[in-house]
Amino acid sequence: MESLLVPTLVVALAEIGDKTQLLALLLAARFRKPWPIIMGMVASTLANHFVAGAVGSWVSRFFSETALSWILAISFVAVALWTLIPDKLDEDEASGLKKSYGPFLTTLVAFFLAEMGDKTQVATVMLAAQYPHFILVVMGTTLGMLVANVPVVLAGNFAADRLPLVLIRRLAATAFGILALAAAYHALQLSGMF
Repeated sequence: MESLLVPTLVVALAEIGDKTQLLALLLAARFRKPWPIIMGMVASTLANHFVAGAVGSWVSRFFSETALSWILAISFVAVALWTLIPDKLDEDEASGLKKSYGPFLTTLVAFFLAEMGDKTQVATVMLAAQYPHFILVVMGTTLGMLVANVPVVLAGNFAADRLPLVLIRRLAATAFGILALAAAYHALQLSGMF
């Protein structure tokens, strides 16, 4: 269960203020059809995170459990810091959202491309390297993406107008800091220091 729940939490937190959330908001405003957008997000995220998870699972063969715990702790610190930096949706990404392709196909392509090299993709690689159940990790990271992005699609500008984004980013970064401490503690336990 940990292989599902931890990735869900990690990716949901990493998505706060991410460019894919901005993309979800833009797609919702442009198409006004939430369900095809949500289905496009699901398909795109599953494909992207499956590849990332496969890479993480492969990488795990080269490191000990202790080394992977330290790498995970360091990656959580990196994602915490990355979360504090506001993402922007590139003009090229935004201008490429054509209505002629429809909401599903546009979302599928745009989300897949936006996730390439993104912090949630990096987190998926690291989580798949750490946890033994690769498919559960991919399901968890995909669920985390949906937890963070579906409300944006359904609610539109409602939350963004009422909650200061800086506060939300700081809370998410703090949560990643706590996850980094937990991963470091686990690494210390594995190395026999605790």
